[in-house]
Amino acid sequence: MILQIKVKLHSNNPRLEKIANNKYLAYLKSPPEKGKANLELIKLLSKEFSIPPKKIRIKTLLSQNKVVEILA
Repeated sequence: MILQIKVKLHSNNPRLEKIANNKYLAYLKSPPEKGKANLELIKLLSKEFSIPPKKIRIKTLLSQNKVVEILA
């Protein structure tokens, strides 16, 4: 499954909101340095979809518009 996720940083309330089919808006608390925001996104997706973090791949690491692959 491929997801498109727009990331909003410096949020006080980290959460994931569905916008459309396979499109989400992720509010993250972590800063965009040293991969901290990407790790937080992986943890958030892992919790939301009840899958292990190792099954989540972020294809666009340096952009706020993420393409994420969830492996079966």
